Amino acid sequence: MRISRGLPAAADGPTAFTVGNFDGVHLGHEAMLDELARAARRFGVPACVLTFEPHPREFFAPDKAPTRLTSLREKLELLASFGVDRVHICRFNYAFAQIAAEEFIERVLVRGLGARWVLVGDDFRFGARRAGDLVMLKRAALHYGFEVAALPSVMLDGERVSSTAVRNALAAGELDRARQLLGRPYSISGRVVRGDGLGRKLGFPTANVQMKHNRPPLTGIFAVSVAGVRDRPLPGVASLGVRPTVKAQGAPVLEVYLFDLDEDLYRRHVRVDFHHKLRDEEKYADLATLTRQIGRDVENAKAFFRRQDAQASKTAKA
Repeated sequence: MRISRGLPAAADGPTAFTVGNFDGVHLGHEAMLDELARAARRFGVPACVLTFEPHPREFFAPDKAPTRLTSLREKLELLASFGVDRVHICRFNYAFAQIAAEEFIERVLVRGLGARWVLVGDDFRFGARRAGDLVMLKRAALHYGFEVAALPSVMLDGERVSSTAVRNALAAGELDRARQLLGRPYSISGRVVRGDGLGRKLGFPTANVQMKHNRPPLTGIFAVSVAGVRDRPLPGVASLGVRPTVKAQGAPVLEVYLFDLDEDLYRRHVRVDFHHKLRDEEKYADLATLTRQIGRDVENAKAFFRRQDAQASKTAKA
């Protein structure tokens, strides 16, 4: 997949094109990307995505912006897995926010990206003050000679699949619901960095996974699996939060204890898949109490995976 930053002045050929934030790359996004890939094959052109960094709502109201579901690297990896050929990462700033809808069509879609076929959601708005809509885009398509397709919202159990729905499920600890909306377990990827060594002192050595943002969409203690250590994901238990027993005002930290694995994973890039929330984060009176609770968390996580294995075995036999 070819990745470029900024908007090209002139396209090097026609593309099948879509635009969006694609935060989380959920089932709704997957439907768009599948449709985009089919159109690209039909026209014999690259499948192209324009996305933004930072998220527009982070630019306009950083204190009220939603939590990120994916880092930029995670989003790009997911886009590549769905067959996207090119991604243009547009820096969302004041100058871009002032581009009029008509100018966006002519300068960005037509001249810059060579859009032959454009796919948007049925509620798509674009340009300064969100003045552009599907009607304007279809009218411009007749003038410039490209095609427009609109994809209706993807629904799941009567709910519109959206990044907001995923965030709400994660914040509520409803990981099964988040998995349904995403089509996969929610995950956080990052490089293992040095921690303070407290987990090892307590008898539970942990891998500290670096996060790109300090506002994770979920907190608590979880049964997880970790990819990137062995040829298959390894089960474990993770703590994601500010560690109130250890620090009075700490930044969120993702720590993972892998069962029966005492190995230095420093600098390894791993993916942590969240399967089940065990409990909320709590503050304990002392480290001895915390240590006993960690032991119970480990046993509860192991019990969860035993139930999962039993269910999978039962399903395979049916």
